[in-house]
Amino acid sequence: MSHKTSRRGDINRWPHTTVGSNQDHFPSRSRFLPSEFGTDVNRTSAVEPAKSLVFAAKRQIRRAVEAEGIPFTYVVNNCAAGFYLSTLVQFEPGLTSPPRDKVTILGDGNAKVVFNKEEDTAAYMIRAVDDPRTLNKTLYINSRKNTLSMNEIVALWENKIGKSLEKTYVSEEQVLKSIQVSPVPVPFNILLSISHAVFVKGDQTSFTIEPYFGVEASEIYPDVKYTSIDEYLSQLA
Repeated sequence: MSHKTSRRGDINRWPHTTVGSNQDHFPSRSRFLPSEFGTDVNRTSAVEPAKSLVFAAKRQIRRAVEAEGIPFTYVVNNCAAGFYLSTLVQFEPGLTSPPRDKVTILGDGNAKVVFNKEEDTAAYMIRAVDDPRTLNKTLYINSRKNTLSMNEIVALWENKIGKSLEKTYVSEEQVLKSIQVSPVPVPFNILLSISHAVFVKGDQTSFTIEPYFGVEASEIYPDVKYTSIDEYLSQLA
């Protein structure tokens, strides 16, 4: 999103959802669920260009919403499985399925990362939209079964296909250098700088979700059946 925040009228035109049960409490307001998703913009160590072009821009929108007193729920779904897990976090052009011979892993592969199927994110959002427990808080979709390191995910995949992959580990120094030497800011070095924060620094799991600012989706909606990483990879094997 790239909406301006200079005028109150601009905020009122941002995408939002109208919540019936909240109208009693906020008769002139709707609850605002920005379509930002991804990593929590308030808790990231991302370097440039993602630091300014992605996360700072989203934080600006959040602060404007809060300053206006608009009811909100921020949804942090972390990594979308259809984008990241479908190729085992390989960014080779044209790749549409997980590799079966070799795999490149950013960092040492031990950072814990969260993956969620897009349909599961939608199911949790529907539940959260008029839930008073998520009002003016962040909904984190950080289920235990979907929080694994890249080394653990690769091991799962190897087990499913019955063979070991040749693994290439890219050091943090090499990742940062690749970000800096990329000839254009969009889209590769933005993606790489986000991936550095997620897969090298472990931003998605580097903090504890405290009740004053957030709730975890699988804990407050235990009846929602979500797809685990293990189940998702089984469908691709």
